[in-house]
Amino acid sequence: METPRDTTPGQARSSGPSVQSLLAGDTRTVPAPLLEESYEFLGSEDIGIDRYLTHDFHRREVDGLWKRVWQMACREEDIPDPGDYLVYDIADLSLIVVRAEDGSIKAFHNACLHRGTRLCDDSGHAAQLRCPFHGFTWSLEGALTDVPSRWDFPHIDDAKFALPQAATGVWAGYVFVNPDPGARPLLEFLGNLDKHLAPYNLGDRFKGVHVAKVIDCNWKVALEAFIESYHVIATHPQLLDYLGDANTQYDIYPGAEGNPGFNRMITPQATSSPQLGEQLEPQDVLEAMFRDFYPEGVGNFEVPEGVSARTVVAGALRDRLEKITGADLSGTSDSEIVDAIEYFMFPNFCPWAGVGAPLTYRFRPYGNDPDRCVFDIMMLYPLPAGAPKPKGVPIHWLGPEEDYSAAPELGALCAVFDQDLSNLAKVQRGLKSMTKPGVTLANYQEIRIRQFHRDLDAQLES
Repeated sequence: METPRDTTPGQARSSGPSVQSLLAGDTRTVPAPLLEESYEFLGSEDIGIDRYLTHDFHRREVDGLWKRVWQMACREEDIPDPGDYLVYDIADLSLIVVRAEDGSIKAFHNACLHRGTRLCDDSGHAAQLRCPFHGFTWSLEGALTDVPSRWDFPHIDDAKFALPQAATGVWAGYVFVNPDPGARPLLEFLGNLDKHLAPYNLGDRFKGVHVAKVIDCNWKVALEAFIESYHVIATHPQLLDYLGDANTQYDIYPGAEGNPGFNRMITPQATSSPQLGEQLEPQDVLEAMFRDFYPEGVGNFEVPEGVSARTVVAGALRDRLEKITGADLSGTSDSEIVDAIEYFMFPNFCPWAGVGAPLTYRFRPYGNDPDRCVFDIMMLYPLPAGAPKPKGVPIHWLGPEEDYSAAPELGALCAVFDQDLSNLAKVQRGLKSMTKPGVTLANYQEIRIRQFHRDLDAQLES
């Protein structure tokens, strides 16, 4: 085993082609943010395990994090018309995210001001928000409109009985909420993430897939499993023929003026892993990738002499995606077609760039149980120019005994997500029996995890 001790901490890199060298061979113009590199060594101290296990730490997160930060609740197309609503639950908090009569988006705390009954569950459509217990009713703007037996409540002041609101904001088609009435503006919280994702026009896409499942692990355990590619060699060995796992580029961007930062990873595809020792022949790389993600293309494409597999794979998948979506992808770079480009916005939101893997992840606690979380997987598809945006698909909830094979809409990713799922409960159980007080992170390949915990600590201490 090679142990790189002769380099500055965090500067060691795997053998094999770098992301930037692969981008240099792209057949289209690569979006400028992808050409950046932004790494900083943040130390090598262990991360304490209590934050994954204890109710005390969960309580700190509820009070210091979830009640005070911007968090993605839904997509605009989930609530396109006045009266459409969706309930966003996290820990003790519950918000009704609703489209008002004037087209604006409101987020009301989901409790009747009479005796506390939840006003809404799940998603739906309503002309007004009416309590199912006694019938107190509010308009879509939150104004009190009806009190049964009003003669018995002379002490109610209608203005003071308006439904309390959380802050709302819309960015790139995502609807965000923040329970803190004094929250800084959403765009200020986002910082330069807005600039990074602007080239991908995520606001013009529509949510065509949404799968959610309760997972038996802390929300941070689940999040961390999806913001590094270090696990691929052991968890997803079938991907090594066409995925440059150890050649992933990791970038961290610190926040400014008290805001958390953001980060990303670019995992190159249509290139074989350096873990295999020798690079596969380009034709073998193409066949392996098509085996999993374009079966009908197997045997129908040939990589010419002197041409990379990435060029041919990107061309074939670009044509295929254009036929499926009707979108014009002629100017879309090879990287956006084939690579896994995942961003992370604090504290729990992972939008992917590009169109070949149009994913979005969200991780949140399940109630007040630090041993369970909700993992949402969404897929955002491009549309033909000028096409109306369809309403977002409803959430497909998987049951406790179902794995991702019960969500065929995820396609070839079902097998990949099932492999990830097989690890998560084992991590949670292992942390409980661990005698070492902290987890140890790689300097480079797990830098996104370290930055996340730095920002989490800063948020909880602020």
